[in-house]
Amino acid sequence: MPVIPSAFSVRASLGPGFVLLLALLAGCTSLSSQSPTFNLRLYQQWELQPGDLIGGRAVLGSLGDISVDLNGGSAYAPFDGKAQLDQRRCVIFSSPQVPAYIFRLCGLASLRLGDRRQGEVLGSGSVLQFATLRKQANDTWAIVEPAKSILERTLQP
Repeated sequence: MPVIPSAFSVRASLGPGFVLLLALLAGCTSLSSQSPTFNLRLYQQWELQPGDLIGGRAVLGSLGDISVDLNGGSAYAPFDGKAQLDQRRCVIFSSPQVPAYIFRLCGLASLRLGDRRQGEVLGSGSVLQFATLRKQANDTWAIVEPAKSILERTLQP
């Protein structure tokens, strides 16, 4: 049976100077010597895009959770409803006015949970991660594109 040297034995036989030289050379490779970049074309594109303004706040990211720059400002209940915490410490907001939807708000502090009236503060923070979820026939929830009007209600009392 052939003997396959371990990584340690190969390094030891080559000497520490050679190993250091290889490490330095590996760290100096440029991206141009790598394979070409992957051009990802998404089928889905949401109306809100990074750089847009919504409710006077800048959108930082979209397509899934919408990232909004709160800059220490507050997020508000978009309808009369209930604010609860999920396992990630995100606020889950539900309302009988839109029973097939829930709204997930992550990144908030100074939370105000329980029954909330439209326009009441839910919490404040620097960046709000906002998601609209729609109930599916199998009792799971799917992230869907939020309506701008609902996101505006969440950002302005």
